[in-house]
Amino acid sequence: MICWAQLLLFCLLALAGAAPAPAQSIPDLDAAKRDPALSVKPGSGASFHDCPDCPEMVVVPTGSFMMGSPADEQGRTDSEGPQRKVTFAKAFAVGKFEVTFAEWDACVAAGGCTGNKSPSDAGWGKGRRPVINVSWDDAKEYVAWLSRRTGKTYRLLSEAEWEYAARGVTSASTPSKRYWWGDQVSHEYANFGNSGGQTKGRDQWKSTAPVGQFPANLFGLHDMHGNVWEWVEDCWHRFYQGAPTDGSAWVTSCTESGRRGLRGGARHYHPDDLRSATRGAVIAGDRSYSFGIRVGRALGP
Repeated sequence: MICWAQLLLFCLLALAGAAPAPAQSIPDLDAAKRDPALSVKPGSGASFHDCPDCPEMVVVPTGSFMMGSPADEQGRTDSEGPQRKVTFAKAFAVGKFEVTFAEWDACVAAGGCTGNKSPSDAGWGKGRRPVINVSWDDAKEYVAWLSRRTGKTYRLLSEAEWEYAARGVTSASTPSKRYWWGDQVSHEYANFGNSGGQTKGRDQWKSTAPVGQFPANLFGLHDMHGNVWEWVEDCWHRFYQGAPTDGSAWVTSCTESGRRGLRGGARHYHPDDLRSATRGAVIAGDRSYSFGIRVGRALGP
């Protein structure tokens, strides 16, 4: 039993300046709420949403790769060279899927997409199918609306970002392959087929496929090859001489006024047009049932 004298001694010692318990740091539990991307490890394939009707996003890690194709790649064109090393010093976010009709319709309903309120689905269906018949100008209106809606910086991907994301590699020493899964095209991994489309293996669709029906690549991204061509930010350059090496969009010294880049091929295109290095470009205002959108987002300040 503690006597009164001992209790008094304890009290006197406390009053004499016993050291207080060290302050504990309080975790910022709201950080992920302010920016959901903070809860996602780059390259893990995990995803986040900035809002209920926003595209699902994946964080792509830092790294380097060889952009373009080697001279002996099957299907290569001169526009895919010369190859160069591109390095990404900062991670960035990429749409896990192509933008869907449902996501586009949310923009229209909110008054954000006014230039193309009702793009045709070509009779194939809407919902989770990729939005089609959208121009580069329409795509820019969509990412501007996402930026206003979320307070984050949404944009179209640069050509370099798109190819890096499609390949799913983080080292420039990794040998170039035609597709993220290898050098042989396969209906198990993509929706494609020249002469109007084909249905083989996992590929059940001559039309566009609902997003996410094929396996994700090593970054966790679906449908980077086939289904629909995806607009990118860059204006058209016939070759890569003078192209940026930091992954940024190349929007100066354009070789053909008004043309913007497209990547990835589409559901009715030849396998060579689905390759990671394949480049396309048309006038920014053009619309087609082959053209769709995949969005990017900056991370951090």
